[in-house]
Amino acid sequence: MSMNADILGHRRPSALAPSDSLKARGRRGAKALAEALLPASLVAWREPGTRRGQGGAGRVALTFDDGPTSLTRDYLAVLERYNVKATFFLVGELCARHPELVLAIQRAGHELAGHGYTHRRFTSLTPRALLDELERTRALLPAEPKKRPVVRPPHGSVSFTSTVTSASAGYTTVLWSYDSNDWATHQAADVTRTFETQPVDPGEIILFHEGQTWTLDALPRVIERLRGAGHELTTTGELLGR
Repeated sequence: MSMNADILGHRRPSALAPSDSLKARGRRGAKALAEALLPASLVAWREPGTRRGQGGAGRVALTFDDGPTSLTRDYLAVLERYNVKATFFLVGELCARHPELVLAIQRAGHELAGHGYTHRRFTSLTPRALLDELERTRALLPAEPKKRPVVRPPHGSVSFTSTVTSASAGYTTVLWSYDSNDWATHQAADVTRTFETQPVDPGEIILFHEGQTWTLDALPRVIERLRGAGHELTTTGELLGR
């Protein structure tokens, strides 16, 4: 079985060229194939039993990649104001530099998970190097012995080998089903517009990023819109029943 999908391949703001559009369609096709073939115990995109286009209101998970950063406390303040719990996928080497921010996220009651130690694509690593990245990052995060740990590959890059390697170490790979597109802009209005033009279905795992003022500025309006639609905002672990 061969499967290699760069689910997002984040590119900082620029218009998509025709070739980029073809690549994006190819990634979506690879994602659909992987989602159909791989069990949820190995890879999760959304809450089990839910699907895109079903409509209505339900639970959705907010996730933030690439922290901790100098804006982490500001993100935490917004989430606290709205009494929202989220999942933070943290980069190991940043955790090593800023253990006080890891502690702040934990004390605020959020879920913490790994996002690689060096933010290198898991698909570029040997199994041994990937295991090293997973365990070095895990050692810097609060222990949760009763829960199966989750991990999000940098850039959403997954392969059959990287997925199985992660699973063999006890991890569930968590990607996302709804992209805020905050990586493709520097404007808060663009982030909020995504949620105005693309419906959010029950069970979505929503992708955001830390360290971006425009994401931070858009977050209150996004939360209000989601709640206004009747959605319950939760963590990835809660959504997946961990």
